[in-house]
Amino acid sequence: IENKISRQVTFAKRRNGLLKKAYELSLLCDAEVALIIFSGRGRLFEFSSSSCMYKTLERYRSCNYNPQEAKAPQESEINYQEYLKLKTRVEFLQTTQRNILGEDLGPLSMKELVQLENQIEISLKQIRSRKNQMLLDQHYDLKNKEQKLQDLNKDLRKKLQETSGENALHISWEEGGHSGASGNAIEPNQGFLQHPENDSSLQIGYHQQAYMDQLSNEDMGAHH
Repeated sequence: IENKISRQVTFAKRRNGLLKKAYELSLLCDAEVALIIFSGRGRLFEFSSSSCMYKTLERYRSCNYNPQEAKAPQESEINYQEYLKLKTRVEFLQTTQRNILGEDLGPLSMKELVQLENQIEISLKQIRSRKNQMLLDQHYDLKNKEQKLQDLNKDLRKKLQETSGENALHISWEEGGHSGASGNAIEPNQGFLQHPENDSSLQIGYHQQAYMDQLSNEDMGAHH
């Protein structure tokens, strides 16, 4: 309706008729009716057969309940709560770390300072204990390596001694062989010098000289 006055008159009549029909429907049929009307100017008109409009709206929402749509707000709420918990935890840890480093100690009370001191002492004991254990482990490893090196050195020295003994024996054997060969070369000459009678050339010369002496003796006998 283009005419503003006519539109308002028509709205008022139809609104009253609609509210009357809603009342009659709830009364005659024992139905739960809720009616909400907003005018063009934004005014609210409502009717509810129950004592409270909110109860009827909740019933409407429960009947039109969508698990997927309801699940998303619930998950969002849970995630937000987890976020708040984690944020609080991170802030607490950051504050504790600064306190351990000796920062932001002003807001702490005497009791909190004593607790912080005890916590630092316990941490120092654990750190020192761990450091000493690591030093002992390193010392043990070094001792094992030292023992292995000593055993290896001992084996190498033993092998070196065995090799030196074999070389000395080989050299002694070679020297003995050369001296024996030299002695065998000298013995024939010595035999020649010690036994000249065995030489055939000397024996032949001896017989010739005896023969010549015999002939000389015969000639001298003939002249006499």
